[in-house]
Amino acid sequence: MQNRFFLAFAFFIAVQFSVNAQTYTTILKGGHLIDPKNNIDRVMDVAIQDGKIAAIAQNIDPKLGKQVIDVSGKYVTPGLIDIHGHVFAGTDPDGQLENGFSSLPADGFTFRVGVTTIVDCGDSGAETFELFKKNAIDKSQTRVLAFLNISRKGMYGDENSLQQQNNSFFDPVLAADVAKHYPDLIVGFKVAHYHKSDWVAVDRTIEAGKLANLPIIVDFGGAVPRLSLEELFLRKMRPGDIFTHTYGELIKTKETIVDLTTKKLYPHVLEARKRGIIFDVGHGGGSFTFSQAIPATQQGFFPETISTDLHTGSMNSAMKDQLNVMSKFMSMDMTLANVVKASTWSAAKAIRHLELGHLSVGAIADVAVLNVREGKFGFYDVARYKNEGKNLLECEMTIKDGKVVYDLNARSFPTAK
Repeated sequence: MQNRFFLAFAFFIAVQFSVNAQTYTTILKGGHLIDPKNNIDRVMDVAIQDGKIAAIAQNIDPKLGKQVIDVSGKYVTPGLIDIHGHVFAGTDPDGQLENGFSSLPADGFTFRVGVTTIVDCGDSGAETFELFKKNAIDKSQTRVLAFLNISRKGMYGDENSLQQQNNSFFDPVLAADVAKHYPDLIVGFKVAHYHKSDWVAVDRTIEAGKLANLPIIVDFGGAVPRLSLEELFLRKMRPGDIFTHTYGELIKTKETIVDLTTKKLYPHVLEARKRGIIFDVGHGGGSFTFSQAIPATQQGFFPETISTDLHTGSMNSAMKDQLNVMSKFMSMDMTLANVVKASTWSAAKAIRHLELGHLSVGAIADVAVLNVREGKFGFYDVARYKNEGKNLLECEMTIKDGKVVYDLNARSFPTAK
C-alpha cells in the first residue's frame, strides 16, 4: 500500500515537472537566424512565449517547448516590413487608391511573403483617415500603419484630380493634428503626384512633418519643366526624410539619380545620403528600372529600405511582391543579410517603430521563415528588361504576435494518423 502511494506521488511529480518544463509556446529549431539589429547571422534556435521572443540560443532544449517546429535549412528573420504599399481598398468608383479599386486588402498580400507590417503610403488624408482606420487598419490581421497624405482627401481620383493638384487641399496643420491624435498608427506624411513646377506640396508636407515631429516620404516628379532633385535633397528634405522610387526613370518629368550619359551617380545624390536622406525602393508598376539600379548598385548605392509600392498595377507585373523585390536586389549582388536588413531593422528605424524589425528577447514575436531557392531566375523591370539571378526567396512560414499565420508546408501541424 505504501509503495503504491509513493509510486502515485512520483508519477504526479513527474507529470507536474513535465508540464512546468514546457516553458515556451513555440520553439523554432535549427534555422539560420538573420537579425541585423543584434548582428546575428548564424544557426540559432528561437523560443516564443506570450507573443514575445522569449529566448535566442544555439541549442534550446526541445522539451521546453509546447510546440517545436523544425526549420533546419531555412532562414529565420524578423517579420518583414513593407514601408510603401497601398491598402486602402474600397468600392468608391472614383476613389482609385483612396477607398477604391487600385488599392488592395493587406491580408491577401502580406503573410504569404513574410510581411507582418505594411505601411500604407498616402492613400488617406486628414479627412479620410478615420474611414481608412475603420475599414482597413482595424479589420486587418496584418499590422497596418500609415503615411498620411498632405492632401486632406488623400489619393482620391487619378493623378490629375482636383484633390491631388489643388493647393487648397494641402493643409499641414490639419494633417499634423490628425497624426498627433494617432501616434501609434501614423508614421509620417506623404507628398505625391503633384504636377506643378513649384514647391508648394513639398513645402507644406515638410511643414506638417515639423509640426508633428515626423518624417516625410517623397514621391517626386510629374512636372514639366522638371524640378531639381539637388534642390529637393540638399535644401528641402531633412535628415530622416525618405525618398521613394529611387531607381525610377521618367525622363520628361523627373531627374534621375544616375547620369544617363556617364552612368555615374550625381554628386548631390551621394551628398544627400551623407545628410541622412533615406533612399527607398518603392518599386511599383512604373518606378524601377535596371538602367538606374544596375549602375547605382555597381557603385555601392544600395537602398536603405526595400518596399513594393503594392497596388493592382504592380502586383502581377515586374514588382510581384516583397520577396521578389528583395530577390531582384540579390541579383545585383546585394547580400541576403543586407536585403533582410533593408526589409526589417532599417525599415523599422525609417518609420520610427523600434519595437519592430528585430528578434531581441522581449520583442514582439513577428518572424519570417524563408527558403533561399538556388537556380537560374529572371527578374524584369518596368521597362521590360531582364536581369538574371541565382537566388529566389520564398516564404516558408510567417508568425505574427507569436501565432503562425502562414505555413507553406504545414510544418506547424501534427502528422495525420
